Amino acid sequence: MDTLLIIFAKEPVPGQVKTRLCPPLSHAVAAALYQDFLEDIMEEMRGLPHIRLALAYTPAGAEWFFRRLAPKAHLWVQAGSDLGERQAAAFAWGFGLGYKLVLLRGSDTPDLPKEVMLEAAEALTAKKADVVLGPTPDGGYYLVGLTQPRPELFQSMPWSTNRVLAETLARVRELQLTAHLLPEWLDIDGYNDLLAFSRRPIQPPHPGWRTYRSVQGHLGMAKGGHFSDWIDQE
Repeated sequence: MDTLLIIFAKEPVPGQVKTRLCPPLSHAVAAALYQDFLEDIMEEMRGLPHIRLALAYTPAGAEWFFRRLAPKAHLWVQAGSDLGERQAAAFAWGFGLGYKLVLLRGSDTPDLPKEVMLEAAEALTAKKADVVLGPTPDGGYYLVGLTQPRPELFQSMPWSTNRVLAETLARVRELQLTAHLLPEWLDIDGYNDLLAFSRRPIQPPHPGWRTYRSVQGHLGMAKGGHFSDWIDQE
């Protein structure tokens, strides 16, 4: 296998993950929901042909959790003081293992299908682009793929703003590289994103079904329920 897909992930500990959903979600529900994200992602990504999986995880003591989640994947503890440093370090690690192509995706898109990963790998393999990016509606990206380390793409970036994708593309041009854009995909960050996800017509065996079922169960959408099960009572 010449391609490595690195999935950035956190251990689903209440109060440490998806905190922008709290309130109205409780920290316990947000953590359980994030675990659904991870399980959906691994179920879909395990079906990728000719692509090896890796998990870049945090915190360092969570190896037991991720080894159970992905027994056959490479595991790597995230290293760096901000997201840019962690991404650059992950690419350096992946290429250091000898892979010719490295894709890096986040874990906020539980319904992202494997076909998007295949498109990303094909664009790089066929030399259609030097960089592959998966845009999100909020101006960021859910995936970045490279044919060699490009730390300049991650240094001093305006993370957590709507300028991330635009700034990345500007740097691609400055470096005289070419970029391939994947389909835009919703990443679930804030509560409005979660509501938008809940309105998607997802049915099994579509990727993300576990998360979708969990969201529907809590929201009670089908029965005209309320959000009371999600509200943080602490």
